[in-house]
Amino acid sequence: MSVASEERNGPREAGAAGVQSVDRALTILEVLARHGEAGVTEVAAELGVHKSTAFRLVATLEAHRLVEQSGDRGKYRLGVGVLRLAGATAARLDVVQEARPVCRQLAAATGETVNITVLSESSALYLDQVAGSSALQPHNWVGQHIPLHATSNGKVLLSGLDSSTLDRLLPTLPSFTSQTVTRKSELRAELDLVRDQGYAVAIDELEIGLAAVAAPIRNAGGDVVASISVSGPTFRLAERIDEIAMRLTEAALEVSVRLGWGHRQVTTAE
Repeated sequence: MSVASEERNGPREAGAAGVQSVDRALTILEVLARHGEAGVTEVAAELGVHKSTAFRLVATLEAHRLVEQSGDRGKYRLGVGVLRLAGATAARLDVVQEARPVCRQLAAATGETVNITVLSESSALYLDQVAGSSALQPHNWVGQHIPLHATSNGKVLLSGLDSSTLDRLLPTLPSFTSQTVTRKSELRAELDLVRDQGYAVAIDELEIGLAAVAAPIRNAGGDVVASISVSGPTFRLAERIDEIAMRLTEAALEVSVRLGWGHRQVTTAE
């Protein structure tokens, strides 16, 4: 084989090896889930690999806290990292499950599209969407990421963060339209307003002709874990901001109560 051929095949072979390692690591997690705990010898037998290979894979998983050593020396079990990942997924599923009936009611009352989003690194991730009667062929946002500073959902999610986290997530504020907030001082002032009034507004900031109002969804501890929004064309929403904001904040509170926030307030008051 020529040097050129080796150079062409090298990355391909490395990629295949990487995929194989991922597959083996996932198999280890499945083995531990099935047996409760297992030693390197057992893991190697399940994978059909040498013990040294199995040990390296287990050690990598242990470094990420996905597996941990049990009381029996040489035995491994699933680690707290798995619980953390599962908990994050469960929390998102809980938000969608508890918010869905509220979203349907809000979409029916406003006639517009209702969305649920959560913070995902430096963007907002759409988890669910319900279209109202006035939304003709609405764009499906579920699974898409949108900018935090140029959307009402994003501003709500940012309102629950401290200043240092805000700076880390948004080192710059790119412009999408002439209405996009591009100065940190202006964004901070808007976030203060969001905290005071309980909702955020974005008109033509991400896309000309698109407007939205969003409110925070809180968990039992009072943390902002998601946002719920009503969006639609600017020509319809711009004149209905107050009405929609009132309905929206009530809906956001109802979802928060379903997640335990209201119960905590009542208990504290008592």
